[in-house]
Amino acid sequence: MDHLLRDARSWGLMLAATLTIMSNATITPALPGLEAQFAGNPLAPMLTRLLITAPSLLVAVVAPFAGVLTDRLGRRRPLLGGMLIYGIAGTAGLYLATLEQILASRLILGLGVAVIMTAQSALASDYFAGPARGRLMGYQMAATNVGGLIFVTSAGVLAASDPRLPFAIYGLSFLLLPFLWRVLYEPEPLHRGGVDHGDARMADGEPGWQVTVAVMTVSAGLTFVIFYAVPTQLPYHLQGLGLTDPQNAGAVMGSMMFAAAVMSVVSGWVRSWLGRIGTPVSGYLAMAAGFAALAWGEVLGTEMVGTALIGAGLGLCMPTFITTALNVTPARSRGLVAGLITSAIFFGQFLSPLASTPLVAHLGYSGAFRAGAVGFVVLAVALFVILRRQRPQAHSSLRGK
Repeated sequence: MDHLLRDARSWGLMLAATLTIMSNATITPALPGLEAQFAGNPLAPMLTRLLITAPSLLVAVVAPFAGVLTDRLGRRRPLLGGMLIYGIAGTAGLYLATLEQILASRLILGLGVAVIMTAQSALASDYFAGPARGRLMGYQMAATNVGGLIFVTSAGVLAASDPRLPFAIYGLSFLLLPFLWRVLYEPEPLHRGGVDHGDARMADGEPGWQVTVAVMTVSAGLTFVIFYAVPTQLPYHLQGLGLTDPQNAGAVMGSMMFAAAVMSVVSGWVRSWLGRIGTPVSGYLAMAAGFAALAWGEVLGTEMVGTALIGAGLGLCMPTFITTALNVTPARSRGLVAGLITSAIFFGQFLSPLASTPLVAHLGYSGAFRAGAVGFVVLAVALFVILRRQRPQAHSSLRGK
């Protein structure tokens, strides 16, 4: 067994990660029901979709500042405070009276997500170094998707009874707080950059680290612009196919998250075989195939295969982007870099419906998913060309990370 899985800190960080990237999508199966419940509001069609993406805007704005805060004031207290904010704001949809009030609570939820994600990513870099850090990032992404699998499928069951009930899932943060309080300690400033002192060479970062961080950050953001069409548009696409039960949306989203979890677990080993170029390029091509399956599929099984391919591709891409960026970054700036990548991911989530909704209006849901498939092929080619042109010493220093 990997020694990381015997370390309580790893489990604390993985549990915190379950609350982050896919947190907005937890209520996806409830969207049609919420829209029907607030049918008297003429803005209901737009506002219900914004419930998924609005937190992303606040995360995108706040995350870099949260990263600077964790670099200056420590990691542990912001993480625990973010958990409290997450639980309070996330469960507010259970009782708030209007869609506008629920939307405001979702923005506050974004603040909690920003702090949790930046603090736990920085802690992972402080606690672990080298290949162990890369494997932990894969485990964290797996935990994110396992959490998403459980949350979204549970939300599908709950939404079949009442579209408000999925908001209760955010109360999990209250249950996790005591465990995180016990196992996650604040690293000493002198030891930041990894408890493993063999990581001391990274005190000043790799040569040209800013360029690598910029490439990984932009790639992460663009990935989510396309990818997030799945949670925001897929429930309505399924309704158009006659798959109107909320549990269908939960099953299709669950298929994606399960595949992403499995691929994230093995991504650390796959990366040593495919390399830091081949890994995300392969991930992009898998996501392109998945979007094509969504576009041409007409039955639940085909849609589940499509989202599984998308999830597997995401499981290859995202740990690589995050690990590569943090590996090359000076220890003193890891909170900031974690914040920048977090910001890019959630800014991509926010922009996604702004890009996909006009495509749906002009091309239909199938046409929009076909456009997403083309977009991922373009990203695969662009990332391959850009990374091949980076300086050879940067490639050799990062090989296997």
